[in-house]
Parts: sequence; C-alpha cells; structure tokens
Amino acid sequence: MCSGTVADVQGIDVGRVTPWLADHVDGAQPPFEFHLITGGRSNLTFRVVDDAGNAFVLRRPPTGHVLATAHDMAREHRIISAVGTTPVPVPRTLALCTDESVNDAPFYVMEYVDGVVLDGPERADLLPVELREPASHHLIDVLADLHDADIDEIGLGDLARRDGYIERQLKRWSTQWEKSRQRDLPIVDDVWRRLSVRIPEQQGVSIAHGDYRFGNCLVDVGAGRVAAVLDWELCTLGDPLADLGYLGVYWVKPDGEGRHNDPTSAPGFPSYASLVERYASRTGRDVSNIDYYVAFSHWRLAVISEGVYARFLHGAMGDQHDPAALEMFRQATEDLAGTAAAALDRLGA
Repeated sequence: MCSGTVADVQGIDVGRVTPWLADHVDGAQPPFEFHLITGGRSNLTFRVVDDAGNAFVLRRPPTGHVLATAHDMAREHRIISAVGTTPVPVPRTLALCTDESVNDAPFYVMEYVDGVVLDGPERADLLPVELREPASHHLIDVLADLHDADIDEIGLGDLARRDGYIERQLKRWSTQWEKSRQRDLPIVDDVWRRLSVRIPEQQGVSIAHGDYRFGNCLVDVGAGRVAAVLDWELCTLGDPLADLGYLGVYWVKPDGEGRHNDPTSAPGFPSYASLVERYASRTGRDVSNIDYYVAFSHWRLAVISEGVYARFLHGAMGDQHDPAALEMFRQATEDLAGTAAAALDRLGA
C-alpha cells in the first residue's frame, strides 16, 4: 500500500502516474493505492485501488537495465487486446502509456480479474480435488481455442514471422546460451544438435503464448475454470505444438515428480498424456511427435535458467548472495537439459 509518496512504491511515480490514470482510465477516482502483486524476474504487476474501492491492474517492465524487446508494453497490450476478441479469457485492456516521462517506462492498464494462480503444489489445496480434472481440461481447451484463433482476423498476422518457428527458436536460444553460459555443459550443446537435425514440419501457424501453464493463469477455484490467461511477454506466432510441449515441462511426470512452481503433483490432476489426447481431439493436429516439443521446451528452459543463474552470479538480481537460489538455478540448468535428452531418447533421436 502506498501513502502517496514516490519513494513508497518502487516502479511507480505516484505523483505523475496518478493524474495520468485519472485522465485515461474511465471512472478511475484518485487517490490510488498501489500493491505489487507479482515481480522479481519478470515484468512488474501492480493492483491499483482507487478512492471508490475499484481495482484494476498496472503492468510495467522491471526497473533497471532490461532488454526492451523482452518487455515491450505496447506489444503486450496489443496482443491481449486482440486475444480478448476470441474465446480465450484475458483481462480487458483499459489504457496504454508509451510516454516514458510519466513513469520512466511504458506501462498499460487492464481490468482486475479475480482468481488464484496455481503456482505450486501447496496452492492446489485451494482447488477442490473434484475440480482439478475439470480445471485441467479447461486449461487445454483454452489452449486449443488460442491456437484456433485466426491471426489475420484479430489483427496479429504481422506480429512475427509465420514459418520456421523451431529453427528460429533454436538459433535464438543457442545464441543466448553462448552469451550466458557460466560453465562447460556439453549436454546442452548435444541436445541442441539433436534437436536441430530432427525438426518436425510445422503444422500451420498460430499464436504461441510461450509460457503457457497454470502458473500463468488465474483460475476460478469455485468453478474449476481458467478465469484469465496472463503473462504474454513471450508471445509470438509459431508452431502450436510448442505450447503443448512446454506444458509437459511443468505437468507432473508419470512417476509423480512435479516442479516446485506447478500444482499438478497434488492428487486429482489428470495425466499429461490424457491432456495431449484431449488437445488432439479438439484441434485435429497430429501429436505423435510431442516428445520432440517436450524436449525442446526443457532445453529452452535450461538456457533461460542459466541466464538467471548468470545474473545472480554477477549481481544483477540484487539478491545474489542467497546461496539456495543460486544453487537452484545452477542445478536447474543441468536437470532440464538432462530431461530434454531423455525425451529425445524416447523418440530414438
């Protein structure tokens, strides 16, 4: 909560943002309170409450030096506005500010959606066991709806190149690996080589969310349905099966092993294989090569993990002296690369 001074809220210039909100967000009544609801290693998201008790959300890039292309607020605003015309549930966009004199960086405002982010096994306790399968099915159905959207009809046809998605991703993230690697890990390079020689034929083009999972959705835990899909900063156009494969990184494995930031290791969630089958039934796409996309997604996340590890080592994260966090990202790179190799082994690749 803020008391109205700039120093109280990192990332919000209260004195300049307040009149901007009053002028550009219909019905917004100052003064405003700003509550940071997510942050850390991604864009900063604030719940804003006005004098009448109305809530909405303000989203801006992280403070400090960031890659502009990775935190493009106008692009993210455009994507959410367009997706909002489809059956995919997203918050309604309310305003966009590209004038950096207002808050030192662009930002946009969207409606506040009630829901729970299921970003860990303990959070599954908030979703009744009997609703965990329906919620999972709806998660897949929403993904199918996203991939079925007509990108030209909703105005996103020029968002990115349409073809060669996996090739472009392999090139991008291998370059990123060379920039961020902190040690010699031959398995990362080996997986890249194996992925590069077995790229599947792209099945059409769709909106690719890039980080689709329960941890990036608001769930209505009373109804067992996705209330809103969030975090569109990695969104592009590409191979629809990449999103489905990425979900396999997080979903509980057959042996019961799950990730710390995913709820599906708790009882009551269906298997990943059953979700893949449901997706195939909904979309008509061939999913026989899904292990390739699971392997690719593990490898990509390994590279991302190494980048975070590098930032910790070099002090860019601010809390680099936390040995547990440092070790978590160091080990995650190795574990994710190993799981990618195992998925390729299943394919005989």
